[in-house]
Amino acid sequence: MEIKKILYPTDFSEHSQCAIPMVTKLAEQFDAELHCLHVVDKAYQYWLGAGEASVPVVMPIEDVTESAQEQLDRFAAEHLGGISGVVKTVLTGRPFVEIIKYARDSEIDLIVIATHGHGALASVLLGNVTEKVVRKSPCPVLTVRHPEHKFEIP
Repeated sequence: MEIKKILYPTDFSEHSQCAIPMVTKLAEQFDAELHCLHVVDKAYQYWLGAGEASVPVVMPIEDVTESAQEQLDRFAAEHLGGISGVVKTVLTGRPFVEIIKYARDSEIDLIVIATHGHGALASVLLGNVTEKVVRKSPCPVLTVRHPEHKFEIP
């Protein structure tokens, strides 16, 4: 198997950062193009508090996307700075759907994604982006668990 393009989706969380050593090592080892993707979930409402009476205010998606792009640029410079030519992309939509579409459209050879290690109930209630990516991906997926997360037999 030849790996020319690797996709690293991130939500900027500590859990997603645990995949960085693996993704950078693989990108260097295979001399692969690294794609770093952040998906702004349009399903979430963005709330701003106004004193005691909190009023829901939906921020324009363009503002949220622009802010996310700035955050992705800083994130990539800080964590992926050793790799030249990182492709940084921000998309909007449902994260697992956009990750799958991006992988397919960009002809990604491998996805390296962190898992948050939610329990079964939390995964059902919250949904699990990593699990959905694994099930529907057009290419192999390497999942990386946070080193402090302990697996417990149910």
